[in-house]
Amino acid sequence: MAVIMDDVRMLVVGALQLGSRTQEWDASTALLGAIPELDSMAVTNLIAALEEHFGFSIADDEIGASTFATLGSLSEFVEQKLGA
Repeated sequence: MAVIMDDVRMLVVGALQLGSRTQEWDASTALLGAIPELDSMAVTNLIAALEEHFGFSIADDEIGASTFATLGSLSEFVEQKLGA
């Protein structure tokens, strides 16, 4: 999971243009509601980046706010998609 979490962290940084602020992020780092840059448009861009990077599609009904609660929850979602 560490490799996937590193990739997800990289995609979040790129989509939100956060620079080096994320060096210390771990699975418990809050995302949605904690990072002002993570607005609805950024979520859409991040979903597109996840789909492109990992090579899967995300249907609207399989993702929700809880997916973006923490870096860990987003990474777990990606792991589940890759395992499906």
